[in-house]
Amino acid sequence: MFKRWLLAMTARIGLILAGLCCCLSLFYLLACKPASRRSQQSLPWSGGTTSKEGYLALLQEREDSHRHYINSLTKQIAQLKEALQERTQQLQESLDNAKTKGVLPQGLESLHKTPTQSDLKEFFRSQLNQAEVNSGAKLSSEYAVIPFDTLTLHRVYQLETGLTRHPEERPVRRDRRDELIGTVETALHVLNGPQQHTDNTRRKRTYSPSDFIEGLTRLERDRGTVYELMFKGDGPREFTKLVLFRPFGPVVKVKSESVDTRNIIINIIVPLSKRPDAFRQFIDNFREVCIKQDGRVHLTVVYFGRDQIDQVKAVLDQTSRETRFRSFTLIQLNEEFSRGRGLDVGARAWRRSQNVLLFFCDVDIHFTADFLTSCRLKAEPGKKVYYPVLFSQYNPSIIYSNHTLLPSIQQQLVIRKETGFWRDFGFGMTCQYRSDFINIGGFDRNIKGWGLEDVHLYRKYLHSKLMVIRSPSRGLFHLWHEKNCADELPPDKYKMCMQTKAMSEASHSQLGELFFKSEIEAHLNSKKQQK
Repeated sequence: MFKRWLLAMTARIGLILAGLCCCLSLFYLLACKPASRRSQQSLPWSGGTTSKEGYLALLQEREDSHRHYINSLTKQIAQLKEALQERTQQLQESLDNAKTKGVLPQGLESLHKTPTQSDLKEFFRSQLNQAEVNSGAKLSSEYAVIPFDTLTLHRVYQLETGLTRHPEERPVRRDRRDELIGTVETALHVLNGPQQHTDNTRRKRTYSPSDFIEGLTRLERDRGTVYELMFKGDGPREFTKLVLFRPFGPVVKVKSESVDTRNIIINIIVPLSKRPDAFRQFIDNFREVCIKQDGRVHLTVVYFGRDQIDQVKAVLDQTSRETRFRSFTLIQLNEEFSRGRGLDVGARAWRRSQNVLLFFCDVDIHFTADFLTSCRLKAEPGKKVYYPVLFSQYNPSIIYSNHTLLPSIQQQLVIRKETGFWRDFGFGMTCQYRSDFINIGGFDRNIKGWGLEDVHLYRKYLHSKLMVIRSPSRGLFHLWHEKNCADELPPDKYKMCMQTKAMSEASHSQLGELFFKSEIEAHLNSKKQQK
């Protein structure tokens, strides 16, 4: 009896103690409950040391959360790779068995060979070798050339404008903008990377976007995109040129080299007959750009006839006295004017041993110091000739008809749809080394007068292995002047002359306003009368 009572009492006491323990545990949990999420997040914005400690704690918590998330993703990726490897191995074994039994379906032979990274690199390398990057390709005609677009950090200069695009514009499409920005960033990564030390042991600087000068880009639709980017070098006349190629995949570095232009002299050759006023305007630009800014040029003027040659000599003498510039040559020919003949004589008249860089120019051309830099960077003896596409001005009296006075020449040098057009049908302005010009055979001396001599020379280069760099130039302008098409010209040349004259007057919309001027005025008058 006693034992039963003792057991019952012990059980009751145990139950009471268990109940007390539960109550104590509940009170402990209520007393030690952590602050709510909202109160924790509000700590960093309260004042005092508690704010700083809470903020650091929150940062640590988020960092731990991100670390766990990254670890989770890494594990998932590893699992997917492992699963993919297993499936690939199973597929390979199935293909091996099928090939052993001779039941491999036709067209699946290529699957039997597992692609490797070396195969991918070999494919990209084959795309690069087929593209026109390191050497030129023989082309059938001038229409087969794929022109380059010229780009800066914020602008793209393009030939294919159509009705909505502009000759100079910011890239509007996001994919185009991201492509160009990504390419420049890749170039900077290459130039600043450790691999660059092996390419150039004299590396002295870190490149930034502000060091990017300009670049060329063009798309070969069956191979990839070529980029030729120019960066500032260690000195004021030193540059770094980086060639990149995107073979419908990641950008592949082709080469990186330093270009020193300090000793590259440009021989500017200008054929001329009469037109002393235009020559004075040309010399004004020559003095500012070539003598004051550049200082590494030679001027060769080939003058046809004797009429007004004294005025040309006077302009050169005055320039020599006032600037102490002596590096020019005046050649006088008693012949009928022939642009090709004049340029050919001027190029062959160079007597120095140096393989000079030639710039075939006209008296109506306005160029900048940046263009001379492009001329030096984009022409390479035995490899490249540069055929820039200049921006041709419309008739200022039409463009600025609502102005009281015409703007100055410098103010008119604006690249817009309303002010001019890319003269992509002209091949007269070009930069090429004298050795290439001589080796290709020079101009056709049988062509007289205006036109076609530049096209014939251009086609010679297209049929050779030299690379033709064809791109719009933001520093080369054709100044508008009255164009007279002589009656003595044969029909084909006369038609070309008249077409050029028509295109040079004004834009399509401006010519439309002139053509429909009477209708527009009648409409405006009728609206006034209705009021």
